[in-house]
Amino acid sequence: MRHKILTSACLAAGLALVSGCSAATPSGGTQGGSSLTYLTFETPSLTASFWDSSIANAEKKVPGLTVKKLVAPSTDRDAYAKQLQASGQFPDLLQSITPSTFATAGLLKPYDQSWVNANFLLPLGNAYKGKVYIPPTNSQIIPEVFYNKKLFAKAGLTTAPKTWGEFMADCTKLKAAGITPIELGGGDPFSASMPLVGILSADVLGKDPNWLQERYAGKVHFTDPDVETAVAKYRTMVKNGYFEDGSLGVKYADSITNFTAGKTAMYMMGSWFLGSVPKATADDFGAFLTPTDDGSLVVPFAVGGSMAVSAKTPDPAKATAFAEAWSLDPNNYKALIEGDGAFPMLKGKTLADYNVNVTQVFTDSYAYVTDKNTKVSSIGWATNDDSMPSGLNDAFYAASQALFTSDGVHAQMAKLDAAWDAATK
Repeated sequence: MRHKILTSACLAAGLALVSGCSAATPSGGTQGGSSLTYLTFETPSLTASFWDSSIANAEKKVPGLTVKKLVAPSTDRDAYAKQLQASGQFPDLLQSITPSTFATAGLLKPYDQSWVNANFLLPLGNAYKGKVYIPPTNSQIIPEVFYNKKLFAKAGLTTAPKTWGEFMADCTKLKAAGITPIELGGGDPFSASMPLVGILSADVLGKDPNWLQERYAGKVHFTDPDVETAVAKYRTMVKNGYFEDGSLGVKYADSITNFTAGKTAMYMMGSWFLGSVPKATADDFGAFLTPTDDGSLVVPFAVGGSMAVSAKTPDPAKATAFAEAWSLDPNNYKALIEGDGAFPMLKGKTLADYNVNVTQVFTDSYAYVTDKNTKVSSIGWATNDDSMPSGLNDAFYAASQALFTSDGVHAQMAKLDAAWDAATK
């Protein structure tokens, strides 16, 4: 699900927001009708045909409305939306953008909270400053640790590790058996950061779920001992040779191919990887959470969503009605679930209601979402108040790549603190 990756990463985009009018204009064809623009994107699983049919279905629920599809030229929708805004063409509807990037500029219209409460499992899962700007339609675990059961068995391992100590011991056994323990697509910055995302979410946010808010308040820092101790775990993984040689040169797409082809035993990646699990060999794969020292479960969680409504749209009633209809249509979730590994968050529905064909590893992973356990914001991936300030995602990715070749944990954490302070002045 690369499009969601880039959405979080583009919090760092530097294009300025300037005032401008909406791209929508009233339609002259139908009395009381409107023509609105809708910014979408396309991927191998979310094709042009998917968007066309989903738009047509939602239009039927809103008489007098015509929706014109805009397609972002890349999966970086936030940056493209900023470009449109700068030229006075900000869309009326925007799919899966980062709310904080635009809400702070007064560009988005919040949803009625009673409607959100009535329809979604976690109504405030992606709320920003107490308001919901994109319906919390789906969620992800970022990351999970996916593993190849056959390679585990080859090394004499019969179960997934539950504690960090067991995890490290398993890596040692895998390496001794001639198997590369962990795949890392270090050539793409966001992918390089996945081990750190998992470790910091588990060890730091798992013990203090309010850590990011406390960082905003200046009460905690990346250079604090508990954070540096967690980061040191990643350095141990690198120094022990648990990643393949040349990991910083492996692109994200190639890391998926390497892992699914059985070249490595484990892969720390967002749950969107579930959409890439080969159906023919799906039973060979399992998943577990980044282990903690005591074996407690901590789910690094991110609640995504569907479309935002522009505060500048000339027809807010029809724009909202369309967005609500699209967001509640179970048919739209099939491609998201099967192709992108998205976990649906509509109330009162099971996976069977979406008419999907999913693997056992998907079902097992979804249980982490529906079960009672400790859920924390996945550091760097939240779209709610725990989202990091502009620029910090790129700084975090850079630190992840630097720490692959350097023992300078304190120096890299000091850079993150400096970047945070500069971004929040």
